Amino acid sequence: MTKTTLLGTAALILLGLAGGASAAEPIRIGVVTPLSGTYAPIGQQVRWGLELATKEANAAGGIMGRQIELLFEDEEANPAVATQKAEKLFQVNKVDFLTGTVNSGSTLAVGQLAERNGRLIATTVSFSDAITTDKCSPNVFRVNARAGQQSAALAEWLAKDKPKAKVYYLGPDYEMGRSTVAAFKAAAEKTGAQSTGEVFAPLGSKDYSQYFGQLRAARPSVLYTSTAGNDTVRLLTQMGEYGLLRNLTIVGASGTVTAQNIGAIGKAADGFVTGVGYSAELATPENKAFVAAFRKAYDTAPDLYGADSYGLIGFFKAAVEKAGGTDTDALRKAMEGLSWNTPQGTKTMRAGDHQAVQDMYAVRISSDGTNNRFDVVGTVPGDAAIGPDLCTRF
Repeated sequence: MTKTTLLGTAALILLGLAGGASAAEPIRIGVVTPLSGTYAPIGQQVRWGLELATKEANAAGGIMGRQIELLFEDEEANPAVATQKAEKLFQVNKVDFLTGTVNSGSTLAVGQLAERNGRLIATTVSFSDAITTDKCSPNVFRVNARAGQQSAALAEWLAKDKPKAKVYYLGPDYEMGRSTVAAFKAAAEKTGAQSTGEVFAPLGSKDYSQYFGQLRAARPSVLYTSTAGNDTVRLLTQMGEYGLLRNLTIVGASGTVTAQNIGAIGKAADGFVTGVGYSAELATPENKAFVAAFRKAYDTAPDLYGADSYGLIGFFKAAVEKAGGTDTDALRKAMEGLSWNTPQGTKTMRAGDHQAVQDMYAVRISSDGTNNRFDVVGTVPGDAAIGPDLCTRF
């Protein structure tokens, strides 16, 4: 081999090494979310929100020069499946962070797994108060509103619009359903509402008519429900078929009726009121730009799950930049007390329980079966809706 050849080969090697050094490893975010089953419509909004925000962040240079890579796994809204998929993402894919869990039981289970793996997770969907109260974890954050925050906004609206209402409760029979019912019942009773009974139906119920006799016997003026996804479609459709919607006001948890399932519900959703942290009708420049981008990308409006998932990427990016990397302890410290901008306004992550503080809204749905609106009919400031810090683990 000639001297010239040796020099050329050495130069190529050096260029190759330089190229490898400059190609920074991506920051990997695992997403364990329902992509099939009853909660698949929720998982779809989660995916869209994360993908849109990631595309925008990567186009602007990523995070500290590193691109964001999303790795999806289907949790099927099942805690046992969620933990298996999360373990794979932590151990095999070596993700730096994990999000996406919808089922509150899944979030609690994956949170324990995150502690064992020395990683952090954040939910953008789960409502159960327990996640950031008695079952809080130093490795779990929640960027969306919990059940108690939703209830504060809805109970305030109910007290003004229907004082001393007689309320019946119907929720799904698992952690989220029982937590949301308990939270709203407590908030509503404080404002003078009277509780007339409650029932919990299995997740994925096909026939809700078996509960209608109890509902009629209770003679309520208001029904509160925290069903979601396809369960809400079946519940409200069947109530309409049995003539139960005529003299009954239906209210419910965030996510009971959304942009994803309202098309299948149709006119049965008209007049439904919810306490929620987001509406596509919020008339701020930031939200208008977000809604326009979301519609352009997916040909549909975002709901609270899409908006909160979109906002998560901004939260994570700001925390990584503040921490100077993805080290778990440094990242946790950076997230605590962090304020960041979202389509629904500025949020602040409360350090004591890892619960986001945000303004809350009462939103009324108007639907003629074709055209749908989610109009804000009441507002509660974030500090008033958040409630006390009840986490004692850290």
